[in-house]
Amino acid sequence: MGKLKDLEKLKKSILKAKNKFPGKNLVFADGNCNSKIMIIGEAPGRTEDKLQLPFVGRAGKILNELLSYIKLDRSKVYITNVVNFRPDENRKPTENEIYFFKKFLIKHIQIINPKFLLLVGSTAAFAILNHSAPLADIRGKWIKSKELNLDAFTIYHPAYLLRQSAQVAVTKKDMLKFKTKVTKS
Repeated sequence: MGKLKDLEKLKKSILKAKNKFPGKNLVFADGNCNSKIMIIGEAPGRTEDKLQLPFVGRAGKILNELLSYIKLDRSKVYITNVVNFRPDENRKPTENEIYFFKKFLIKHIQIINPKFLLLVGSTAAFAILNHSAPLADIRGKWIKSKELNLDAFTIYHPAYLLRQSAQVAVTKKDMLKFKTKVTKS
């Protein structure tokens, strides 16, 4: 019960930042808070803002397919975003927004206490691994987050896969690498 109480407290802290995103809804998390896998995306889109859940729009369908490909689903993982409010015009979060929300994200990770992080896209890789070079440099590789002392694995964002369908096969191979390590522990 302590974890749920801590999550509710964190949610209330994040809600105080709502004034920076007028007219937007908090998109906190979805899934199993006791999972050993925590998935971190970028920020909510229009559908996520409306339904107040991460990865429920078109990109969410792709994420669900990727999870299904390795015999997982949303009930077996925990999903959140770096930024918990939808940026205007569906733009990528700014570095200032990422830095502002990072303290909440770190606390969120500490509460969930996963064994593995699946970083979805460059914003998550930047927030957790401080990686600002092209995502292709680290996607499909396990990297230890020194700050969190956690193993993190990065894949292309499903929204990117919607535009670059040729990368879906590569991402499925990456998901198999992710599954191999996760199932061994």
